[in-house]
Amino acid sequence: MFDGRVPPSQHEVMRAPFQDGEFPGPVKYGYLNVGVVEEGPPDLLGQRVFCLYPHQTRYVVPASAVTVVPEDVPPERAMLAGTLETAVNAAWDAVPLIGDRIAVVGAGMVGCAVAGLLAALPGARVQLIDVDPSRARIADALGVSFAEPPDARGDCDLVFHTSGTPAGLTRSLELLAADGSVIELSWYGDQEVTLPLGEAFHSRRLAIRGSQVGMLPPTRRGRRSLTDRMTLALQLLADPAFDVLITGESPFDELPAVMPRLAEGTLPALCHRIRYL
Repeated sequence: MFDGRVPPSQHEVMRAPFQDGEFPGPVKYGYLNVGVVEEGPPDLLGQRVFCLYPHQTRYVVPASAVTVVPEDVPPERAMLAGTLETAVNAAWDAVPLIGDRIAVVGAGMVGCAVAGLLAALPGARVQLIDVDPSRARIADALGVSFAEPPDARGDCDLVFHTSGTPAGLTRSLELLAADGSVIELSWYGDQEVTLPLGEAFHSRRLAIRGSQVGMLPPTRRGRRSLTDRMTLALQLLADPAFDVLITGESPFDELPAVMPRLAEGTLPALCHRIRYL
């Protein structure tokens, strides 16, 4: 959790991520923080705020890098703001319509956030799809249906792909109706992705569109700012259904034991919260 400041020697070499498209100098893990402002402008002093910054107990950032957490959003849930912001951006890219048939392939943090966001779309059929059947409980809490990939419902207008696997993207294309679109949110790094674009891709006029949170969609750039998007994400977190994304918590001093278990998968988690104080 974030408390407000770091020693000046650290502040000289560390900058808040996503300011002007840059990342901090030294690589540090983590970046979703909620805490209290200890020093700064009078209107922010003592306020609970969300900030994108590598994890540590205290640090200094520009006042513009923090967003005040609404009173009806508990700080324990507010730390999901960065994930929900990604979901909002994906929805702006996709422009889903009332009554759309929608699939979300991949029930990680981002996929679940997208599904939870779209669950409120009137008349929409939203299905969360994952190879792990235990994620059915998450889907139920978010108010959407669940299926494993072979059993997913097709004829979709939109598919949001978040599994990070070529197999997931292939299945996403298979689930589309004619003229449907896949909104691709996965990050593959240097992994090569092979797709069956010689099958029904052209005849059914399918589309794949990348969505990335670093920029606003073209349809919003002249009317919304990054601050507007983050403010909206925090407002949407007033919905307690999103608590299901938080699957555990540990104090900071237990991280040497917790991190290997999270990396190995022996401690299953969607979002595992770290408490610093």
